[in-house]
Amino acid sequence: MVDMPKSAIVGIGQTEFSKNSGRSELQLAVECIKAALDDAGLTPADVDGLITFTLDGSDEIGVSRCLGIDDLKFASRLPNGGAASVATICHAMSAVESGVCDVVVIWRALNERSQYRFGQPAARGALPTGGGTGFMEWCMPFGAQFPASWEALTAQAYMHKYGVGNEDFGLVSVQLRKHAATNPAAWFYGKPITIADHQASRWIVAPALRLLDCCQESDGGVAIVVASMARARQLRQTPVGIFGAVTAMRCNNETITNYYHGADLTRLPISERVRDRLISGCGFAPRDTQVAMIYDNFTPQIYLQLEAFGFCGAGEARDYTRDGNLELDGRSPLSPNGGHIGEGYIHGMNLVTEGVRQARGTAANQVADVRQVFLASGMAGAIIGPC
Repeated sequence: MVDMPKSAIVGIGQTEFSKNSGRSELQLAVECIKAALDDAGLTPADVDGLITFTLDGSDEIGVSRCLGIDDLKFASRLPNGGAASVATICHAMSAVESGVCDVVVIWRALNERSQYRFGQPAARGALPTGGGTGFMEWCMPFGAQFPASWEALTAQAYMHKYGVGNEDFGLVSVQLRKHAATNPAAWFYGKPITIADHQASRWIVAPALRLLDCCQESDGGVAIVVASMARARQLRQTPVGIFGAVTAMRCNNETITNYYHGADLTRLPISERVRDRLISGCGFAPRDTQVAMIYDNFTPQIYLQLEAFGFCGAGEARDYTRDGNLELDGRSPLSPNGGHIGEGYIHGMNLVTEGVRQARGTAANQVADVRQVFLASGMAGAIIGPC
């Protein structure tokens, strides 16, 4: 017997996703939060908790001042960059269900394309919050200077072990661009690609990653609002309940550069723990859900996470994808909005808003009969659904 959720996502909001927003990150933050509150039928005066995660350039006081939030009871800012996106739901759920807060807003707002260019080499300290933890000292001096180079090391271990080629990773890119092509909010709306297009794109790190294996660099903002289920039932939208939200932070796990977490780089033990904690905590396994919103910073990460979260066995993700399981009518529809590769890259948060739309039944590419949606960002997972 699965317990009914005690908290719910009651509002979502986002700006357009662009390559040059033409406004400050603080303005983007305020715009998306105001949209999310309007969606819920709430006002800034109702908000008593704020949550974001590292690399967001807007601070809590600035956001509160611009919105007119008078008194915060709770604020948190998680580590690990985009991998923390779904972890924010765990924090918000805990704050609401413990009685610390009544209404919590989670936000993310970045001019990632026009201001920072996270995908390019950068000196330590060039990013908004200082560039991360000590792993930079062991990467930058030896030429591993940007996220794709870090991802490629793990990807090549997977390629070697399972006989996977770059064209196999291209299956993910083609799938996500197919979904984006029919999503009017996506940057690549109306622009599907083929495997030939993928293979014609330039190398970023041979032989693992081409340009079309990489997520976008986007400007934009996304916000979600979390409240207790009792409060949610009094608000504008049908509540999207949080059945479970968990995190895992293991020794030697770093942002992308997980070279020290164990002997086998083709596994994601941290995601395996998230899977097991969800099953024991809320009774649902990721593969029990009808939609999979899985963090797609690079195409190989989809294969690693499909296996770690239990959608298929070790080394089986290529065949699982090739067999059509990630299609809208497949066993595990993957990011019907087009994900980070097709829609936009707001560090996992636009995957959350799409998950909510799927649960509400209002998505552009609506999957049939959605009862639970899986949200995943490597170190965190959540299962949400209509209530």
